[in-house]
Amino acid sequence: MTRLDADASVAESEAPLSHTEPDASTDPPRAVLLESREVPLGGVRAMHVRRSLPQRDLPLVGAWCFLDRFGPQPVRMRVEPHPHIGLQTVTWPFVGDVRHRDSVGSDVVVRRGALNLMTSGAGIAHSEYSVGEEPIPLDALQLWVALPESRRHGAPDFERHENLPSLVLDAVEGAAASAVVVLGELAGVRSPATVYTPIVGAEVRVPAGTRVRIPLRPDWEYALVGVEGVTDAAADASGAVSLDDAHLLYLGTGRDTIEVSSATGATMFLLGGEPFEDDVIMWWNFVGRTHEEIVEAREAWEAGSSRFGQVVDHGDERIPAPPLPAVRLTRRRRRV
Repeated sequence: MTRLDADASVAESEAPLSHTEPDASTDPPRAVLLESREVPLGGVRAMHVRRSLPQRDLPLVGAWCFLDRFGPQPVRMRVEPHPHIGLQTVTWPFVGDVRHRDSVGSDVVVRRGALNLMTSGAGIAHSEYSVGEEPIPLDALQLWVALPESRRHGAPDFERHENLPSLVLDAVEGAAASAVVVLGELAGVRSPATVYTPIVGAEVRVPAGTRVRIPLRPDWEYALVGVEGVTDAAADASGAVSLDDAHLLYLGTGRDTIEVSSATGATMFLLGGEPFEDDVIMWWNFVGRTHEEIVEAREAWEAGSSRFGQVVDHGDERIPAPPLPAVRLTRRRRRV
């Protein structure tokens, strides 16, 4: 999956952070429920897509800077070669098979239970086709991780991990829950995937009638994203916050656990990590730090530069970059 819109509506000021702007590394725990939004996606506009990150008031959670949910619905996906810079793409499918091809020579089928992790570095290109010629049921999360300064100018790479670790979350009430550690580390259990910042991404499944505590790190910030069912999270002194598949619950920092329960059973995705080192500019499929970086990458893609390589088994077909907005691209600031 890819981002086919430029989403310039959440650009922010380039002015330095003032003392009145929230700082995730020093703020207390939060319980901010944010609604995901419908996003039109150009060539695959018929797909049902909801975006949880970035939010206007919350551009990042740790290094996580983007989260779309594609589906669930039948669709014939044909996403032609397109570029990325400055990020890792994390594809986490629930239903359906998608063929991924990229410019480092990868040609794999993305399917349930396997993590597909693409690191763009200074530049990579890839394509994504649903398997077969007819529409198939498709449901997946596509997430991006912003790369730190130490890695974002490096070489591109691709990894596939089919045996991800899991852990049991002991119940306070009812049956135990389980978590698959997709990326990073949770409660001492670590994914084999390569990461460049302290981070966690985990799928958590809570059986019906169960109440469990998910262990967290007080120095990291976290959010929960609803996938299926309704989760009640004891995130606020005023009572539990209900989380469904149309919302993200931002938890802030300063927690060593979060207690969750579900009357009917639920699945959620835990995002977290050390507050990111910098503010970023996100435009189209690029994550950078300055307007000039984005302009340079766009011009390189439009010119057919070798910077992005050649995607396996593709010719000249490609997705053209959208036009840049008539204003200077600026860094995104948090407001929560």
